[in-house]
Amino acid sequence: MFHIPPRVFANAIRDFWRTREAQAQKQKAEGSTDQGARGSVTGGKQMDGFVHVITQLMQSAGVNNSNIHTNTALELPGFYRPVKKWDIVVVSQDQLLAAIELKSHVGPSFGNNFNNRIEEAIGSAVDIWTAFRDGAFQASPAPFIGYLLLLEECNESQRPVKIPEPHFQAFNEFINTGYAKRYEIFCRKLIRERQYCSTCFLTSNRTKANNLDENYEEPAGDLCASNFLIELLKHVSR
Repeated sequence: MFHIPPRVFANAIRDFWRTREAQAQKQKAEGSTDQGARGSVTGGKQMDGFVHVITQLMQSAGVNNSNIHTNTALELPGFYRPVKKWDIVVVSQDQLLAAIELKSHVGPSFGNNFNNRIEEAIGSAVDIWTAFRDGAFQASPAPFIGYLLLLEECNESQRPVKIPEPHFQAFNEFINTGYAKRYEIFCRKLIRERQYCSTCFLTSNRTKANNLDENYEEPAGDLCASNFLIELLKHVSR
């Protein structure tokens, strides 16, 4: 029913790395006080290529462009906080059709930021679904809540990381895993626990950024881009 082009996010990945590099160079030239790789993070806009691809696909599926919000009007009510800004929001005839979160995680720091990503994603899901339960979106049917994560592919994100277990053992599926595998497990559990309707997990090696045939990988077939996008399109084109 829906045609998802092969390597659908290749251009978005290339633009992601180019934008990060341009932002880092700009802040360096301006003498920014940002530390380490933070200069390429605080500028924002790295995920704009993903927004563009997803928007175009929804339009091709018949969604009116005026119903797709990507720059403004991104705030949705929460239960534990007044509102939260999402990256893509689709509202039609006063009904919330979709809300999508786009995240990336680039080194060199993976440990603390990994935990932050986990907590953010779960918190956002619990917040919006509880708000939905309590009627925040009026007569809206259950919306599509989606989560896409791009992780840098490098030695630090792939190699196994020791788990401190001073009192109790961690679940077996986390033993001898690196952050890439842990993110895969996390994204899968988000779906199985019905925190998100669909998730997409991608990895990318920055040295291959300009090679559109190789600049990203989909480590798990069930978390691939096509599955994620088809689920989204089925929901918003009803």
